[in-house]
Parts: sequence; C-alpha cells; structure tokens
Amino acid sequence: MELAGMTLEEKVGQLIQAGFHSLEPDGHILDLIERRRIGGVILFARNVQSTAQVAALTGKLQEAAQRAGTAPLWISIDQEGGMVARITEGVALMPGAMAIAAGGSVEAAYEAALVAGRELRALGVNMNFAPDLDINNNPANPVIGVRSFGESPEAVAEYGAASIRGFQDAGVSATAKHFPGHGDTATDSHLDLPTIPHSRERIEAVELVPFRRAVAAGVDAVMSSHIVFPAFEPERLPATLSRRVLTGLLREELGFDGVIVTDCMEMQAIAAHYGTVEAAVMAVEAGADIVLISHSRELQEGALDALLGAVRSGRISEERIDASVRRLLALKRKRLAAGTEPHEAALRLVGCEAHRQTAQRISEASVTLVKDEERLLPLRRVPTLMIHTSAVATSIADEAVDIPHTLGKALAAQGLDVVERIIPVSPDGEALQALLTQAEPFGQVVVGTYNASFYPGQVRLIEALQSLGKRPVVVALRNPYDLREFPDVSAYVAVYESRSLALESAAKGLTGATPMRGRLPVTISEAYPVGWGADGSC
Repeated sequence: MELAGMTLEEKVGQLIQAGFHSLEPDGHILDLIERRRIGGVILFARNVQSTAQVAALTGKLQEAAQRAGTAPLWISIDQEGGMVARITEGVALMPGAMAIAAGGSVEAAYEAALVAGRELRALGVNMNFAPDLDINNNPANPVIGVRSFGESPEAVAEYGAASIRGFQDAGVSATAKHFPGHGDTATDSHLDLPTIPHSRERIEAVELVPFRRAVAAGVDAVMSSHIVFPAFEPERLPATLSRRVLTGLLREELGFDGVIVTDCMEMQAIAAHYGTVEAAVMAVEAGADIVLISHSRELQEGALDALLGAVRSGRISEERIDASVRRLLALKRKRLAAGTEPHEAALRLVGCEAHRQTAQRISEASVTLVKDEERLLPLRRVPTLMIHTSAVATSIADEAVDIPHTLGKALAAQGLDVVERIIPVSPDGEALQALLTQAEPFGQVVVGTYNASFYPGQVRLIEALQSLGKRPVVVALRNPYDLREFPDVSAYVAVYESRSLALESAAKGLTGATPMRGRLPVTISEAYPVGWGADGSC
C-alpha cells in the first residue's frame, strides 16, 4: 500500500493498534481490520492457548488485512522474558532482563533476543514491546524492578542495544521502552500518573543514556511512558502527550526517525486524567505514530472517530498524519517484505532443544549467591523444609501468573529430601504459626520469598524462624531487594524470577550441581553493591 492511494480513513487506521479478547479472530477485531483498516493488533495471554493456535491466529489476522486490501498488520506482544511474557508454554522462554544482566554476558542478551525473536517471527508476531530500557534505581518501584537490566545507565544501554540487535536480526521490530524512563518511580502508571522531578542534567546523565544508545543502534520503535517530566514539560503533561518530549526531545534532540508508539492509553495515568479518546488525539499531536488501545472496542472506535474529526476540523493537519503513515509503511516494507505468514519450517524451531539449551545456560549463569556467612550452602542431604511463596502478578504488566512449578519440586528433582509448604505472598498470623510448628524438627529450612519488601508477612516469617534458632537459607524468587527487609539472615541467594527454568537453576545452584556465579545488577546496600558476588568481588 502506498500513501498516495490511501483515503483519510485508511491513513488514520494505520495509527491505531488494538487488542481483543479471544483465541480466534472475533467480530470485534475483524471489523476493526476490515472496516476501520487499523494498522496493528496486540496480543496478550488471553489470546494465547498454544504455539500452534497463535500461529493460526496471526495467519488469520493477516488474511483479514489482505482481504481488506490494506497493508500487512503489525502483530505485537510484550515478550520481555522472565516475569513479563505472554507466551510461556511451547517456546524457549528466555530469562528476563535483570537475570540476563546478573549473568554478566552482553552476548547473552543478544542470544536471548535472537532466539526469542526467531520464535516470535515463526509464530507470526513481528513487533515486540521489548527491551525495557528503564534504569531501576528506585528499590520501591512497583512495576519495573527485574524487568530492567539494572541500575547502571551504561550497563542498561549496553545490554539494551544487544537485545535490540538480537530482535531485529531475527526480523522482529524491537521497541525501547518506556521513554524517557520509568525506573525512578514509586507509582505504577497502570494505576496513577507518576512524576519524575529530577533536573534535566540528571535525566540526561541517567535516564536518557540507554535511549540515546538505542537510537544509535537503529531501534525500530520507541514506546513513550505515561509519566510527567517537569524538566522537559512544564505543563504537567505525561511524556505520551507532550510535544516537547516526543517531538522536541526524542525526534529533534536525540535524532530518532523511527516509529513512536504509546504505552496503552487505557492505563489509569491517561484514562483517569485525560480520557483515552481525547488523549489519542493529544498523543498524535505530540508526535506519536501508533496509539495503543489494548482492550475496549468502544474506546478503539472512539479514538479512530476522534482522530478523523481532528483532521476534518483542522485541529491536526493531514500532513501530520501523512508523516506518521510514511514512517509506518516504510518500516512495514523493511520488516515485512519477507511475508507475514507463519512458516512450517520455522515453526519446527519454536521451543526446540537448541533454543531451550540457550535459555538454560543463560538462566544458570544468573543465580547470584549474595551471602553465606555460616557456610550453609550447598544444602546438606538431610530432610529439608521448603517454604515456597507463590508468584503473583505485581502489576497489570505481569497479567496473571500461574506457575505450577515450585522450588521444592526443583530441589526434589536434585535428589533432596524435601517437605514443601506453599504460602501466599501475604501469609496471616495463623498460617505463620502453623509454619513455625512444622519447622521445629527440621535442621535445614529454605524460604523462597517473592517481593517481600511489599509483603510484611514474609518478613515476619523470616524473623520468626530466626527467633526459633533456625538459620533459613533465603532465596529471592523475584526481587533482589528483599534482603533489605531481613539483613541479618546467614544465607541469601537472588534468582530474579519465579519461572520454572529459574527455579530449576536455583535448585542446581543451591545443591552445588552448578556454580552460583551471578553478580548483582543493582545495589542492595553498602555491603552488597552493584556487581557484588559472594566471593567478595565486584
């Protein structure tokens, strides 16, 4: 499709990327593709049942675009790896960003993205909303955390650029997010509107470093954040709606000429303060090329109508729409020239043994022994009580987390005699007392924590075990900052995620089957700075 032959409706349609709620193309999404001529579709876990089903789904979506005589669709997904992934079964699910960084190999970031990208492309997914280039320098951040490569701007830039190269070498458009940075917030923009109050000089020296590197690396797309940056935008507009940020900073100062995509416009940072439909117009005025509306058909249709109305009224010029459409069509020609249909030969590579071995190698390298003051590791071959905290979605970005595997099962697979108790993230007083009673006869206790800094019940459990004279081996199954809540535990291991592969890697490290050579990508305390390993080196 060429710009010159497009109607205004077709042009505006290219600017919308929409989500829907079924495993098959339903009337909702087919109507948006065939009648409203939207430019792309986003997939969530609700659209995923199996790899074969995803391949069939994406094929049918592209067939609908072909029937409509419109350009091939962007079919996007949030497949960051680790705890934020929409396709988790049947693929070689890669570790997340912080786990990769803990392994210390930039080449591993490239390998992980290359494999993940090849599998996504084989399934018909051609745009990934990854990597996350936020710098997690705020331990209280409720939404980024282990999705980040760490707290060092230079390290995040290096790992991020390698990841971008991997995805794009696989033929999938990478998306650097969340510009200009979501790392130093204590508010989740899914729920409210955060502000980062730092000076321009500080943001230039920290938050913008990975994004400058991404632009230099030729990243296809950049996703905007729903965060207010007063240093750049005095009108208290979030980056997504700020012309000073999207056009002035990203386009003109950083020199980015690729595609700008918004984060979902139904997040409360936008919906509650501006309204999704009006904000869609404001985002295009600010410089966005793709407006992402992930859930509601009413809002998707409303945004399309509002954008058409804005052009017809003169609020937005048709030339401004044309500029975005040119960028979108140019990138589609670049990335989709080889076709969009899933191929049988490529599908056979999805989840293949070689890919799984790559994921395993990267995962095992990430396990980080932070401290072992009383030489409790490797675990002794004695009856062991394993208290495993179930993983939960910590933000809407996680979606639902259902992981049937546990650390106890993984330890048992390594030959340990394990009695396991599975607890919720917020155990109550009665549950804690029962656990303490059960722990009494055991000489070896392992506790897997999950974001303990946000759930005081887990902290009370550790403290109570210590008061009984137990010396629990604590394994942080997501947030390495958990150690701040119980700094005097004797043994502490960081794993960065609760996916099955990470649990297996942790069990191997705890039992001595593999060495624990990971290094902290973030500072836990003065005693345990970024780069720390239990051998005392950084």
